[in-house]
Amino acid sequence: MRRWFTIGAATVGAAALGSAGAVAIGTWRWERATRRAVRRLIARLPARGDATTPATYSPERLEGLPAPAARYLRFALTPGQPLVRRACIRWAGEFRTRPDAAWRPFTAVQHYTADPPGFVWDAQIRMFPRMSLLPMRVRDAYVAGEGAMLGRVAALVPVVRQGGTPAMAAGSLMRYLAESVWLPTALLPGDGVRWTPVDDATARVTLTDRATTVTVAMHVGARGEIQRVSAVRERDVDGTPVPTPWVGEFRDYERIEGMLVPRGGEVAWLLGEDDGEEPFAYWRGEVVGARYQFGG
Repeated sequence: MRRWFTIGAATVGAAALGSAGAVAIGTWRWERATRRAVRRLIARLPARGDATTPATYSPERLEGLPAPAARYLRFALTPGQPLVRRACIRWAGEFRTRPDAAWRPFTAVQHYTADPPGFVWDAQIRMFPRMSLLPMRVRDAYVAGEGAMLGRVAALVPVVRQGGTPAMAAGSLMRYLAESVWLPTALLPGDGVRWTPVDDATARVTLTDRATTVTVAMHVGARGEIQRVSAVRERDVDGTPVPTPWVGEFRDYERIEGMLVPRGGEVAWLLGEDDGEEPFAYWRGEVVGARYQFGG
C-alpha cells in the first residue's frame, strides 16, 4: 500500500486540535474541489450526437474477438443496449493499510466517463475509530490523461499529493480499466480498446488513452461473467514503486439499466505467494447506488 496511510500521532493530534469550524470549512473546500474535478471530467465528453461510434451495442461488434471476451460481452449486454456515456456509483465497504491492520469502514462516490475514459473517486475512510469527526478524505482521479491522488485528514491536514507522472497515469488508467465491469459497454472493441486471447477462460484487454497504454487480464466464468481481473501494478513501499501482482474479484452480478454488473468485489496484492503467504486483500466494497447516462 501507499506509505501515506501511516500517519503519526502528531499529525492526527494537530487535526484534532482544529476547531469544528475549521473542519467544516475544510470539508466545504474539499467538496468544492471535488465538484470542480467532476466538472472537468464531464467537460471532456463529446457533445451529444458528435460521438464517432454507434449509440447502441450490436453483436456484430464481437466478430473476431477472443472467445472469453465475446462470452463476457454477450453475458453483460443485450442487442440494442445503449452505450454508457457516464456513470455515478456510490460505494460502501472496508479498507486496510497492512495485512495485519484492522479493516476500516469507508463510503465513496465515484464518477466515470466512458469515452474518453476517466473517473473521480471521492471517499471518506474512518481510519481513526475514536475520532469520528476526523475521517480521511481521499480523492483519486484520472482526468485528461493524468492520474492524481490527494489525501487529507478531516479534509484539512495533507498527507499525500501525487500526480503528474507517467507512472501515476498508468496506475490510474489501469484502475479504470479493471473497474469497467461496472460500465461494460466501455469494454467493446474500438476507441482504444483491444482484446487479445490467452486461453479458453482468459483474455487480455488493452486500453490506450493519449500517451498511456495499460493491459489487464480478464478471467471469464462459464456463464460469461468476469470473475477476476489481474495485472502487475506499482505498489508504494516506503516511497519506492515496486511492481507487484494485483487482483480484483467480482461477485453477485445483477441487471442494472439493462446491463449485468457485479454488486460487490475485493482487491488484493499478491505478496510472496511462492513462499505460501496469503494475498493481502486491502479493499472490499459493495455498490449501494448506481446512475447511468447513455447515448452518444
